[in-house]
Amino acid sequence: MRKYTTKQYLLFVVALLITMVFLFPIYWMIVTSVKPIQDVFATPPMIIPETISFDAYVKNLITDTSLLPYIRNSMIIAAGTSAFTLIIALPCAYAMARFRLKGASILLLVLLVTQMIPGIMTAMPLFIMFSKFDILNSYVALIIGNTTTALPFAIIVMRPFFLSIPKGLEEAAIVDGCNRFTAFVRIILPLTKPTVLTVATFGFLFAWGDLIFALTLATDEKIRPLTMGITKFIGQYGTQWDNLMAVSTIAAAPIIIVFLLLQKYIISGITAGSEK
Repeated sequence: MRKYTTKQYLLFVVALLITMVFLFPIYWMIVTSVKPIQDVFATPPMIIPETISFDAYVKNLITDTSLLPYIRNSMIIAAGTSAFTLIIALPCAYAMARFRLKGASILLLVLLVTQMIPGIMTAMPLFIMFSKFDILNSYVALIIGNTTTALPFAIIVMRPFFLSIPKGLEEAAIVDGCNRFTAFVRIILPLTKPTVLTVATFGFLFAWGDLIFALTLATDEKIRPLTMGITKFIGQYGTQWDNLMAVSTIAAAPIIIVFLLLQKYIISGITAGSEK
């Protein structure tokens, strides 16, 4: 049986405490969503609820179905962003990895800098541009807006993976009669499964949690995502904390489920090609 040192035990305790600090807001959100409204304002706060009630979930999912269109919109926008990001990022990352492109290093630097730019700084230029093309208040506008956030990350993650794949695989495929495109589709693309899943997942999550573009590019309630639906519980004269936390839990559930199901692929996708 392996024996652990005092230092290792201390590191474990510190890591456990840090994890608890980060997870406590999620715990508090879920606990608040299942408390009766009178317990939400109890003093001192109830860390562990004495009574559990699912009235807020029943009200917002079954009794009142006005929340369902917001969920549908979020799914359409998030899935569209994920797909559109992959369509652009795959050939772009492949070209940067395989060809000697002039200015490739500058482009990579631009992508890194773009990751640091707050979304609010790009929302207004996109609003002006989309208004001229008359595509405001549409799924297309929200998908393109969210893609501008997900695309730099996707290219930065995928490029090292393509660099780690031996060029001999493509050369052998070309000798066997494939052209560059078919070699990419039949040989290279199947090897990129972990990275593709990683990029698709993060693209989905970026769009699912977006509020800036939803607030700026969409004023029509018919296409607004769930992040905007949550704001209706925050009014001028108070906040419906039980409903707000219940809907927030519903909004966070897909993120938690995706990470639990795909964590192996996400981790391997992020680290793939790092040695290269």
